[in-house]
Amino acid sequence: MENILILGAGLMQKPAILSAKELGYKVITVDADKKAVAIPLADEFYQIDLKDRDGILELAQKLKATPEGLAGVFTAGTDFSASVSYVCERLGLSAHSFNAALNASIKTQMRSCFEKEHVPSPAFVKVCKDDINPALYETVINKMSLPLVVKPVDNMGARGCRMVRSREEFLPSVQTAVECSRTGFAIVEEYMEGPEFSIDALVYQGKFIVTGFAIRHIKYEPYFIEVGHTMPAVLDKKMHDELISVFALGAKAEGLSCGAAKADIKYTSKGPMIGEIAGRLSGGYMSGWTYPYASDLNLTKQGIIIAAGKKPEELLVKAVKVDYTPSELCKNLEQPYELFEVPCVRTSAERAWMSIPGTVEYIENISDFTDRAVFDVLPRATVKIGSDVDFPRNNVEKCGNIIAVSHDRESAIKAAQDAVSNTFITLKPNNKKTDDFLNAVEQSDEEAFPPYAFVKLNDEQLKILESLAPVLSGAKAADNIPDFLKSKEFLELTDWNYNTIYTTARKFDILRPKHPELNSKDFWCAVMRGGIQGAVYYSDSKK
Repeated sequence: MENILILGAGLMQKPAILSAKELGYKVITVDADKKAVAIPLADEFYQIDLKDRDGILELAQKLKATPEGLAGVFTAGTDFSASVSYVCERLGLSAHSFNAALNASIKTQMRSCFEKEHVPSPAFVKVCKDDINPALYETVINKMSLPLVVKPVDNMGARGCRMVRSREEFLPSVQTAVECSRTGFAIVEEYMEGPEFSIDALVYQGKFIVTGFAIRHIKYEPYFIEVGHTMPAVLDKKMHDELISVFALGAKAEGLSCGAAKADIKYTSKGPMIGEIAGRLSGGYMSGWTYPYASDLNLTKQGIIIAAGKKPEELLVKAVKVDYTPSELCKNLEQPYELFEVPCVRTSAERAWMSIPGTVEYIENISDFTDRAVFDVLPRATVKIGSDVDFPRNNVEKCGNIIAVSHDRESAIKAAQDAVSNTFITLKPNNKKTDDFLNAVEQSDEEAFPPYAFVKLNDEQLKILESLAPVLSGAKAADNIPDFLKSKEFLELTDWNYNTIYTTARKFDILRPKHPELNSKDFWCAVMRGGIQGAVYYSDSKK
């Protein structure tokens, strides 16, 4: 039984470990966290930081020298594809070159590759800690205009990434991005307006095979919080083929030649422009969950087969040709690979659930997930009783994710959103962080963030609430919804967890049937600001 080395042993690497075992390999994993959740699934585990390339190489050399040998090295959903290539290049194993992997890991190098090869991507400036001074803003604004995007050069999950909408937001944003970078560098770039897509692909012997094409649902400026993705993206053929073509051009510019590629691309008024291309499979449940559900192809398994130096037979059989269609921005660039896609046969909808700031008292489902379209309920391990939660500023601060699957697109989306709406985190009462949120306290560089669950009420509406009698002890909130909140203006509003004002009131009645007397203005303001969590928190804090 040959060995295979998987970098990472967290939840995002679970599909890789299981797929490698299905292929008959002995699975060795490494991770800095000796309590990583997928360790029990592997045959052997070594505590090695994924940044420690030489430490991983030393282990790989030992494995290669055993009678079983080493078939390959693989990762998915981590920042460390360069560590894979570093080891593989030195041991003669299948992978992207180390230089290509660095191009696909360090955003400034990535941008330089695109710029050199005339692949559409935003203008950028690289900055470090020593550059952070008031003059930096003038330097940047002379090259590009607001809004800007600031991000670390070498991180994932949107950590340290945000939009800059004013001079006041600029320096704090750069400071945070630099602090979130492993190498101490950030990138400032033009903001691209348009829908965003996440696309996975496998590169094999000159073939570029798309294995997952999703539209990303991004919200909550100034941050870029992915509240979910839906796969497949529904597009006309020209737009679809242009996005795949520019992805392939960018991957070629980086030098990707053997293994996975993952792109975030926006379709702007000028055509597709690349946000980034990594030399790995995507995280965010896409490559390991939603795409296999939608396509019947275990993408991770095919990636491991390539990493082991073998022919991915199933991938090649299912691949359908895609027409090379460069957009106007890159119309003169030659076709970089043969283009293919393994299409989806059903819809996967992934949706996240969020919490307002506070401390978790307990977590519950206020109704069972009876819809068979709900395939996975995936709470984050860090969200547990007694832990602090916050409204997310990046994609690792969400509370959990739901995945639903159906042959009918709308059914998959509805099932995912309904499941999210029925997941509830009770917060401990009388907490300053929660009080500050409900009182709309903002940081100086975070105007209008966190957002309102529904909408901020105006003075006239607040006066109406002041005039209302209290919601009596034990009375149903659903029977006491102010008339103006029943109007068309408010009827279809939903919060970040897909509840309407009416469903919020109805769920409050289920969760707190014996509530104390509630001041109408304070209660409905808590609802409008914090949704069902705000309502329950306000009631619990009155006891």
